[in-house]
Amino acid sequence: MTDLNSQTSRDLLARRVRLLRAARGWSQEVLAELSGVHRNYIGHIERAEINAGLDNIEKIAQAFDMQVHALLDFHDRGGFARLLNIEDGTSLYLPVCA
Repeated sequence: MTDLNSQTSRDLLARRVRLLRAARGWSQEVLAELSGVHRNYIGHIERAEINAGLDNIEKIAQAFDMQVHALLDFHDRGGFARLLNIEDGTSLYLPVCA
């Protein structure tokens, strides 16, 4: 299992955006269109190549129908359900919708 403490926030956000997008079956182009963020920027975020700005993180969270804090919460599992188990043993958690 991946140790969250050994990864940067940029790495964690990259993985979370990539997995959330893949779980919905969206291409980077679809996420870009829904969020209003350029597709190249989405790619840079997913490869942890840039320090994403808060305004763009908010747009991406809105595209996923999430609050920013939920997108950036890499530890808390309260109110989250495991969606899938990735090959390396990590899991993706999504907010449980009421």
